[in-house]
Amino acid sequence: MTRLADYFVLVGYDVDKSGSSDGQGRILQRFPEKDWEDNPFPQGIELFCQPSGWQLFTERQPPTFFVAVLTDINSERHYCACFTFWEAVEDSQPLKSLSGEDDEDSGIIQPAQMFAPKSLVLVSQLDHTEVFRNCLGLIYTVHVEGLKVPLETLIGNLLTCFIPIAGGSQRTITLGAGDRQVIQTPINDSLPVSGCSVALLFRQLGIINVLYLFCAALTEHKILFLSSSYQRLTDACRALLSIMFPLKYCFTYIPILPGKLLEVLCTPTPFIIGVSSFFRSETQELLDVIIADLDGGTVTIPECIHISLLPEPLLHQTQTVLSMILDPELEVADHAFPPSTMEPSSLKIQDKEIRAVFLWLFAQLFQGHRWCLHIIRIHPEPVIRFHKAAFLGQRALTEDDFLMKVLDGMAFSGFVSERGPSYRAIDLFDELIATEVDRMGLEEGNPHKVMKHVKELAEQLFRNENPYPAVAMHKVQRPTEGSHLRLHQTTFPHLDEVTVQLFIDHAAAKQKNEIPAVKSEKKCMVPSGPPPDAIIDSNVLANSARRLEVVRNCITYIFENKTVEAKKLLPAVLRALKGRAARQCLTQELNLHVQQNRAVLDDQQFDYIIRMLNCTLQDCSHMDEHGIAAALLPLVTAFCRKLGAGVTQFAYSCVQDHSVWTNMQFWEAMFYSDVQNHIRALYLEGNENGEHNQEHESVPEDKSALEIASEQRRQWPMLSKDKQQELIQKEESTVFSQAIHYANRMSYLLLPLDTSKNRLLRSSGLGDFESVSNSYVTNSIAGSMAESYDTESGFEDAEGSDVANSVVRFINRFVDKVCTESGVTNEHLKALHLMIPDIVQMHIETLDAVHRESKRLPAIQKPKLLLPALLVGEELVMEGLRVYLISDGRDEATGGVMGGPPLLPAEGAIFLTTYRLIFRGTPTDPLVGEQVVIRSFPIASLTKEKKISVSVQMDQFIQEGLQLRSCTFQLMKIAFDEEVASDLAEVFKKHLHKLRYPQHVNGTFAFTVGQSFKLVVEHKHKEKNQSLKTLSKNLVKNAKRTMSRQHVTRKKYTPPTWENRGSLQSQVDEDDISVSEEVDQRSLTLSSTIKSSDRQTMSNVVERACCKDYQRLGLGTLSNSLTRSKHEPFRISTINRMYAVCRSYPGLLIVPQSIPDSTIQRISRCYRQNRFPVVCWRNSRTKAVLLRSAGLHGKGVVGFFKSPNAPTAGPSQTDSTSLEQEKYLQAIINSMPSYSDASGRNTLSGFTSAHMSSSDSSDKQRQPKIGALMKQVMGSKEELPGTFSRGGKWGSIRGSGRMSSYSPDIGTRLAGKDTSSPQTNGGPSEAHFVQQQRAYLYIIGDKSQLKGTKQDPLQQWEVVPIEVFDVRHVKTSFKKLMKACIPSSTSTDPNMTYYRCLEESDWLCLIHKVLQVSVLVVGLLDSGSSVMVSLEDGWDISTQVVSLVQLLSDPYYRTMDGFRLLVEKEWLSFGHRFSHRGAQTLASQSSGFTPVFLQFLDCVHQIHLQFPMEFEFSQYYLKFLAYHYVSNRFRTFLLDSDYERIELGVMYEEKGERKNQQVYKSVWDYIDRLNKKTPIFFNYMFAPEDGEVLKPYSFISNLKVWDFYTNETLSEGPSYDWELVYGRQEQMDESDRQDTSAPKSQRKIIWPCYDNRSKVEPDAITKLFQEMQSLEMELGQVSEKWKDTWDKIKATQRTESKLESRHSLSSSLLMSSNLSHHRRSQGMYVKESRVGSTLNLSMDSESSVTATPSSGMGRGQQSTSTLYSQFQTSESEHRSFEGILYKKGALLKPWKPRWFVLDKTKHQLRYYDARQDKDCKGVIDLAEVESVIQGTPTMGAPKNIDEKAFFDLKTTKRFYNFCAQDSQNAQLWMDSIQSCLSDA
Repeated sequence: MTRLADYFVLVGYDVDKSGSSDGQGRILQRFPEKDWEDNPFPQGIELFCQPSGWQLFTERQPPTFFVAVLTDINSERHYCACFTFWEAVEDSQPLKSLSGEDDEDSGIIQPAQMFAPKSLVLVSQLDHTEVFRNCLGLIYTVHVEGLKVPLETLIGNLLTCFIPIAGGSQRTITLGAGDRQVIQTPINDSLPVSGCSVALLFRQLGIINVLYLFCAALTEHKILFLSSSYQRLTDACRALLSIMFPLKYCFTYIPILPGKLLEVLCTPTPFIIGVSSFFRSETQELLDVIIADLDGGTVTIPECIHISLLPEPLLHQTQTVLSMILDPELEVADHAFPPSTMEPSSLKIQDKEIRAVFLWLFAQLFQGHRWCLHIIRIHPEPVIRFHKAAFLGQRALTEDDFLMKVLDGMAFSGFVSERGPSYRAIDLFDELIATEVDRMGLEEGNPHKVMKHVKELAEQLFRNENPYPAVAMHKVQRPTEGSHLRLHQTTFPHLDEVTVQLFIDHAAAKQKNEIPAVKSEKKCMVPSGPPPDAIIDSNVLANSARRLEVVRNCITYIFENKTVEAKKLLPAVLRALKGRAARQCLTQELNLHVQQNRAVLDDQQFDYIIRMLNCTLQDCSHMDEHGIAAALLPLVTAFCRKLGAGVTQFAYSCVQDHSVWTNMQFWEAMFYSDVQNHIRALYLEGNENGEHNQEHESVPEDKSALEIASEQRRQWPMLSKDKQQELIQKEESTVFSQAIHYANRMSYLLLPLDTSKNRLLRSSGLGDFESVSNSYVTNSIAGSMAESYDTESGFEDAEGSDVANSVVRFINRFVDKVCTESGVTNEHLKALHLMIPDIVQMHIETLDAVHRESKRLPAIQKPKLLLPALLVGEELVMEGLRVYLISDGRDEATGGVMGGPPLLPAEGAIFLTTYRLIFRGTPTDPLVGEQVVIRSFPIASLTKEKKISVSVQMDQFIQEGLQLRSCTFQLMKIAFDEEVASDLAEVFKKHLHKLRYPQHVNGTFAFTVGQSFKLVVEHKHKEKNQSLKTLSKNLVKNAKRTMSRQHVTRKKYTPPTWENRGSLQSQVDEDDISVSEEVDQRSLTLSSTIKSSDRQTMSNVVERACCKDYQRLGLGTLSNSLTRSKHEPFRISTINRMYAVCRSYPGLLIVPQSIPDSTIQRISRCYRQNRFPVVCWRNSRTKAVLLRSAGLHGKGVVGFFKSPNAPTAGPSQTDSTSLEQEKYLQAIINSMPSYSDASGRNTLSGFTSAHMSSSDSSDKQRQPKIGALMKQVMGSKEELPGTFSRGGKWGSIRGSGRMSSYSPDIGTRLAGKDTSSPQTNGGPSEAHFVQQQRAYLYIIGDKSQLKGTKQDPLQQWEVVPIEVFDVRHVKTSFKKLMKACIPSSTSTDPNMTYYRCLEESDWLCLIHKVLQVSVLVVGLLDSGSSVMVSLEDGWDISTQVVSLVQLLSDPYYRTMDGFRLLVEKEWLSFGHRFSHRGAQTLASQSSGFTPVFLQFLDCVHQIHLQFPMEFEFSQYYLKFLAYHYVSNRFRTFLLDSDYERIELGVMYEEKGERKNQQVYKSVWDYIDRLNKKTPIFFNYMFAPEDGEVLKPYSFISNLKVWDFYTNETLSEGPSYDWELVYGRQEQMDESDRQDTSAPKSQRKIIWPCYDNRSKVEPDAITKLFQEMQSLEMELGQVSEKWKDTWDKIKATQRTESKLESRHSLSSSLLMSSNLSHHRRSQGMYVKESRVGSTLNLSMDSESSVTATPSSGMGRGQQSTSTLYSQFQTSESEHRSFEGILYKKGALLKPWKPRWFVLDKTKHQLRYYDARQDKDCKGVIDLAEVESVIQGTPTMGAPKNIDEKAFFDLKTTKRFYNFCAQDSQNAQLWMDSIQSCLSDA
């Protein structure tokens, strides 16, 4: 029983102090005047009576009532019920101060009557709001209405009223004024009483807002309620506390805060406070407070606060159920016929339903929490700790922010200490947790079932508050309406203290005599409920039983010493250990082995176990939520190995690198768990001995610690004092012994093996140690406290102090904490503190011995280093360094998307040779351990080297690494093994750098090959081949003299500046090799103008490939006869033979016949780098020429645009050169037959007529619509129809959209005038053709240079301005391309995918532009105009375009010899700067790698893909060149020009001069030799058409990424050093052949990115060649060269096909030329004929018959062909009629019997040698047959055969004579053929 009210207080306005600015209240009377002993009087009540301040009012207010809550120092809450009414102020004295300052005024103005508040206050420990309201209301009513009851009696009765706290009883009370009230006590006082407050709160704020407040309160944020009603504030705060049940709020709680105490809001601790809206403005600047405005229904959360919300799906479920309670109509709002009764429950019921939802929510959140309680002490009082990590782990909620914060909060620690004990009274929550968890699991996801459950709980809650709902016999008088407004009210009287005190004393005496009512608490054992389900990780690595099986097997193998099996399984085990189940399985398995006394291991076993332990621990978090580290703790102190005499190394010394060991909370949880087990054992043991409970049966073994504790607590009161004391001592010593044990354990895991290194403690932030297991710090002050922790932790000086001290400090802190919590006596604690330093010291001494011995252990056997195969002349610079090759962003090698075992990471060594960087090793994955992984690239191709730090999850932790990227598209990420000293790695990098960037080109591998490496640095070694070098030097010396002022350095070629060039006068005359410039001497031969001493060199110049080519093209010869024809339009000029005019040009140049050398010298100055226009190719049909030059200097541009007749102001140099320039261009135009034929004179009059006369019928056919193409190249906005009708190979071309629009009238003749629409037959309209004026010479120039210039309409040349890209663009584009094709790491960023990176690199765009320009030039040349390519410096893009144009236009360049010649002529002779662009020397290092030549090869590759039958060489040939042009293995692509090559003496090396057969200086020689050996460079599909002009498609959609960039072969490295790969292969084959006894499987496995597919699985023809070779070897014959074999087959086939039909079909080999489908591998075919055009779109080249485009030579014949026979077998053929016929061969050939097949389906007559033969010998196309007639026997016909057996077949091409076996047979054949013809 307890008092209903402790104190009654009368508080009034303090009139004496009213002079101050704010009024004050004071206590007028209080009863009882003496404090109760158990309940002192709370201070400051007067503040709470008027929270907004004491003020006087001018009129009476109605009485008010509210309940304030005060909390005393013991955290007890006192409820102050305040009833306030207003009375007139008696004394007018204070009004003076209110009325004003002036005294006179007060006399005149009578102030208004003022009213002051007065409060009746009840202070109670109970919260019965309505009872207090009634009681105080009654007292007021008695006073106001003047009832005849003394107030003292009422107050006396009120203060002496006793009621029970709980138990569900009813109590009727009366105060003695004829009143009666019934008080119902709640059944269980642990459940909060809420009335309707919770429902009201939800109504005011809404569901989401209240949930935010709920989560904020639980996660310890500050919450402030605002309202204008005080009672609402109290209700809201009470409601928030009610829904937090079973947690109790333990921070500041002030439902109504007086205005004078507002500074409380700045407290750093969390709070729930209510404040009147009157003070709203004061709350605005609070930055960390959540403000809930009850009146406005809003919750304001400041930006700096993050509220963690409930975990999903709980949050959603809670919201759903709450919405069903508060708004039941929502569910059926959309129903057509909503049910009629859907009213929400009454407020009181709704209140309980909402609380039931939160009760259900907590049961869900905390389910299974009792299984994570550790009971550390049972007597004298239970001490219980909660294992947070285990709970979160079992619930799989470790990541959940909300639950983490709740479990760390103070409310939860209160919950544990209050509800932890297992023997106590239980309430609704305990029952819910114990019995309803399974039901809640079933209800999950079904709101209606949840709702039903909630209603049941709500019923229980309601019954708890209203046990007797029917009885409510209240009778309380109330004052009459408006009584407070009466004018004459008496003031509240002064009460008689004595009378009231008498009541109190009397009641106290009575109370003494009564028997104290003992509250019978029904205690019982608290049920724990079902254990929490370990929720399975939803990870991808869900551990299947198979994985656990693998873990078990591996452990078994290790302990059975089956090392090989264990090694194979280990990687799989390490992968499986990422999953929780596998880790738990591991701990159980190892535990079994420890129990079987198998803990002492040998080195190998120990190593494996350690690796598994480390792998397991590394995936555990520092919290160890799954208890894995806890389970491993006893194991790491058990497993060990013997190191030497008496020295044992335990596993713990090898598993220290994990953060879990430095986590104080982990050690606490472990300690408490162990203590619990020991205490449980203590009592179980006691029971077994039956010491003190013989009457009970001994406790069953499986009782949990909590059950035992419950039993012990129940028996505790019945035990004797001594027995109690004995138990207390036993428990305390158990805890103490565990503390010693843990001090040892911690020293094991915290002291490193090498105690000189403070590894563990330094690496982990040991400041965290201090943050104790349950931090009661709120979010707002965590920051400030963290700093203080750090300063105290004692580890911040761990750097300086030794390890021992830091470990001792850590253990001391641990011991202090756990011992204090578990009640260890002070003496024991002191003893522990003395013990710890000794324990640590002893352990350090043990470790020193172990460390010493472990150093002596032999190192783990690492795989033997595999030496790489080297080329002849290649030498190792450094011994191999042991490294790991790490996988990069290409996932094929790691068994990524493609599958297959992971080949990387691999362990091996990296070798640095004079030529390459080679990694050779084996994969670390034992499943592929037998394979060898090789990755290598030439040192010269290294583009970037970067330091990286790598952690390889293998045997060791490896730090240092290098990432090396090469422009042959290789990436090596290597990590140095720990045995490689860091200085060795540095030496390696220095050597690498030295080899990559030699001082001079002499230092490159191509020059140093065969010399020992030491010589690389010296340059002054003895010269070979003196005579040749002397000649070269002579030449160079002359050139230098010629170039007088220009400075030549040997290191780097710096082109002379413009000023030098401008003033440079021709000094040829001074030279001793002089060339006279008079016209009559031009006809002299070269040899007559050169001194005899230099003739040898010059003959070499003549032998240069380009000269041969000029002769082939008819551009001029160097004959020795003096009778040179002056009619030839061009001549070979020797003006540059000394490289005096242009350093970067070859010595011999083709110039117009009419231009003297002196003019050339002057013209050259207008061009950049003096690269003036020279002819490099001539179209044999149209005689149009292709010229190349550099772009003009600024001044020179004018020359292109000056009218020839414009008056010149004077003979200034610029004018004269521009005139000479014109003469030069005119001379080129004059050379064109179309120009000179049309008009003998070089005038403009013949310009149009020339066109008209030349446009004969065949020309019309040929003219393409170049205008459209031109527009795109120039970037015109207008797009034209994109198909070109003409002979030759055209694709449709659309503008790329990337070029900017351009529309001055430059290029108008080309771009603008050709816009007529094609006629029906696709040819240009006739009339338009005549008007069209085509310029004779087009100059392709750079748009940026030609800005603002104006074309002269009378000129016969036209400038086509195009946008070209800069070489810098190529450089950056290539870098991006490399990053796309060989990424350094796999990226998860969606913006970094392969295709996105490829697109961003712009590489294909650049190729598109080059191809587009080239196709344009090809079209112009083919249509009869000459073209001059004049871009940049004339050695990059110009070279690309000029080379591609020749390749597309001239089939010769598509042969191997031709392509070699093209590269030598255009790239080498014309000075592409290979060394500079390839950054081959130290000097050019800064310029970076710019792959202009690679880009050209890529373009060729694109054309090759589109026209696979036009090239003699294969794709491999292109890749080979792409690799070796950067490899520096050959001298071919070194240096920047012929001049530099002559200077070094490498230009004309004697053929026979090679000392070593294997060392090739020229890549061409090497290719020739290889080509003789193997068809690897040959394209079997090569079947060219004569004079074919190729027009490839150039849109990006038609371009393919070259597989050179993406493919790699890890089995052998790059295959371009042929002898390394194939030479080794031959040896291996031989060794394979030795062993023929064992049967061999025919099955082949080809791994992506590992095997060389073309080698393992060669194509059919290569396979045949290989078989032939092996057969010849078996027969002991000399094997024939493959080329001879091939040519023989081809020749026999060709002769046969010539005899049989003009268009034959090859059956097995793709050799003949009519496979037009295959000519172009993609796109559209346009067939042109005189009758009309047929357009065949061939998408499926196997089944459609298409017309061959007529070839570029202008033959317009129609040819039909098919590809059927390509894939035929005789079984599958359509045979309509077949039999033997004799066929007469061609002239002088005999008759031969053949097997003929008439095929109606394919419409052809085929013949074979014999019936069984599958190879078709020939085909007669029936479409070409004109007639079948009776024949006559001719000479050589078969004898004895009827004349009528002969018949003839006439086709459009030839006559066939046939002879059947007899006349009948002949008739059958003729009829069958005839029927076929008529069917068609």
